Amino acid sequence: MPPSQKVVCVKQVKQETAEEWDETMPLPGDIIEGVGEDSADESFVSAKARADLNSHLGRIHRVAGEVWLKVRRGEGTIKLRVCVVPIVNGKLQKKFTVRAASDERHVAVLAEMTFQECFDLQEMSRRVVNLDFKGFHRKGIKYDWKQKVGSCLPDRRSTVVSSILFMPLSRERGMEAPTVRAMAWFSAAISSGIPLVFTNIQTEQIITSETSHTTSRLQCTNMTTLNVVQGIRLWFLPGLAEVPIELFPQPGEFRFGMDIKRTEEGFICVNSVTQGTAAERAGLGQLFHQANRTRHLLVISRLKGKSLMPSTVDSDGLIQCCDNADIRRELIFAMEKADGIQLHLMSWPNDTVVSSPASAVAALRLPESY
Repeated sequence: MPPSQKVVCVKQVKQETAEEWDETMPLPGDIIEGVGEDSADESFVSAKARADLNSHLGRIHRVAGEVWLKVRRGEGTIKLRVCVVPIVNGKLQKKFTVRAASDERHVAVLAEMTFQECFDLQEMSRRVVNLDFKGFHRKGIKYDWKQKVGSCLPDRRSTVVSSILFMPLSRERGMEAPTVRAMAWFSAAISSGIPLVFTNIQTEQIITSETSHTTSRLQCTNMTTLNVVQGIRLWFLPGLAEVPIELFPQPGEFRFGMDIKRTEEGFICVNSVTQGTAAERAGLGQLFHQANRTRHLLVISRLKGKSLMPSTVDSDGLIQCCDNADIRRELIFAMEKADGIQLHLMSWPNDTVVSSPASAVAALRLPESY
């Protein structure tokens, strides 16, 4: 068949939900070769033009609501059971079309088109209904979210993955400068001995407000202007694992036995561990000495489930992070109540996870292979 030859075909369908199309329906690009009152080959009459097909459909519509179409799809022909429906157009001459027998929304728009145009439409239809392109059917399954959150995370209040937002400085334009600063911060953190694992980097819109004060003889007004700026958010994981450790004081003890410091990049790490204290009994001393031998830092990612990670770099270039004084007050308060306290440590790949009766250790580890 010459590519330029005109044939009667399905130009489009009015059902907008393409995901619900299937191969039993008239699809865009189907070339209509014949129409019949049943599926027997001898009942089909050919339809060489749109007017011929309309005449056949009108005749069948008077005696039956359903009809069979023989359509060419790809290299072969198939038979489709369809319903004949009139086209309401306000004209004296009635026109008819067909719809899928299984779905009244799936109404075909018929037209005379070239063979090449039909072929192009068929390729589009094939991509819609072919499982290789649209995937398998989806169904909802129940999932025990509460149980999974409680058992599969180091702490049920933890999202595990962390991020830090870099705001553009006052005179910065575009994404290059904050992206450079984000990666410089990340590289410096790793170089200093902090076990971060890069996850993702993305742009993020931030809405800021500015209030201006105007004065006139008649009125004084405050006007707020909203500005939208683009920032850079860097996502990262806290090393290979987060290790939760419980510190339990004994009667007569007045401190947990660890000193902390803040790094230049805003992380909180263990600076020293005192022998014979709750920190050493929980295995913190062993982890601290091992980190020193490998020139790593023993970083605390969370205290009592609350994140200690730096969160934002503002438009003045200041890193917003946890205040050491607040952390010390939390530790002192727990000690005064003689309560245990939980902290989470970032783990390097070669760290030894210490297990003791006083510590419940659960680690979230990255897959070693795919």
